[in-house]
Amino acid sequence: MTVTFAVMDILKAEYIISNPDVAQCPAPDKREFAFIGRSNVGKSSLINMLCNQPKLAKTSAEPGKTQLINHFGVTSRKNEKSKDPDRWYLVDLPGYGYAKVSQKSRRRWEQMIENYIRKRENLANLFVLIDSRHTPQKIDIEFINQLGEWGIPFAIAFTKADKEKPGAVKRNVDLFQNALKENWEDLPPMFLTSSTTKAGREEILEFLQECLGAE
Repeated sequence: MTVTFAVMDILKAEYIISNPDVAQCPAPDKREFAFIGRSNVGKSSLINMLCNQPKLAKTSAEPGKTQLINHFGVTSRKNEKSKDPDRWYLVDLPGYGYAKVSQKSRRRWEQMIENYIRKRENLANLFVLIDSRHTPQKIDIEFINQLGEWGIPFAIAFTKADKEKPGAVKRNVDLFQNALKENWEDLPPMFLTSSTTKAGREEILEFLQECLGAE
C-alpha cells in the first residue's frame, strides 16, 4: 500500500500584529509571503483556506476593510515525516483600486503598499489575487507590470473559481494570460483557487514549500 503525504503540513498559524508602516513590521528574520489584489478579491478567505483556519484573517463583505499590513506567523513541515519545522510569515495586505475612499486615504494606502513591496527584504513571494469571474482589468495588469519593473518575485492566484461556470472561468484566465503576454515573455506561476472548495490549496502549499526549500 502506498501512503501519500501532504506536500506541506500547517502545524500552527496565528495572528501576530498589524502595522500602518513597513518600518514597524516584525524583524525580517523569517521568509515572508504576502497576498494582495483588488479590494474584495478574497485575500483573507484564501489565507484562511490555506491555513485551514476559517477565522484566522478577518473577512468582510465590505470592500476596503483591510487597511493595515497584517502579519501571521506560520509553522509548517514539509510532510508528516519531517522532523524540523519551517517558520515563516504570511501577510495580508490592503486591497488596491477601491474607489469609495477619499483620495488622501487611497494615496496613503498606495504608498504603504509600495513601501512594503519594495523595502521588505525578506519578502520571498507576492501573490497577486485576481477574481476569476471577470475579464482582465486594467488596474491588475498595470500593477503586475509595475512589479516587473521593480523586480519583485510574484505569482498569480485566480480566486472564486466556484462562483462561475468552469467555461467562463477558463475564458477569463486565458484572456488574462493573453493580456500579460503583451508585455511578458515568461508568465509567472498561476493558480486557480476557491476558498469554498479548497481548489488550488495543495498546489499553492507545494509552491510555498519549494520557496522555503530554496537556498
